[in-house]
Amino acid sequence: MEFELNLQDTFFNWLQMHIVQEARPDDEAAKETLDFFALILREDHGVRQIQFVNEEDRRKIHIAFEREGGSHTQSFEREAAEKLLDDINSNPIYNNQ
Repeated sequence: MEFELNLQDTFFNWLQMHIVQEARPDDEAAKETLDFFALILREDHGVRQIQFVNEEDRRKIHIAFEREGGSHTQSFEREAAEKLLDDINSNPIYNNQ
């Protein structure tokens, strides 16, 4: 059975892993998962040139990217995007650093 994530879900998963990997640079699983979602963005959705924009916004995270010859933006609720990192940080199993 083949399963394809839509663009918004793939971006959200990539964003969550980007946040985790930035906060935990030695976390190899986070790096591998981030690379996996980056590959899906490139190969399945044709996304190029991902950039964070309007980083002053405390409520949302904004991402600019190129796809199909055009420039696009995608926004996500900051709290939702940072929840995975919060969950990891609150679980003692993952905090033996």
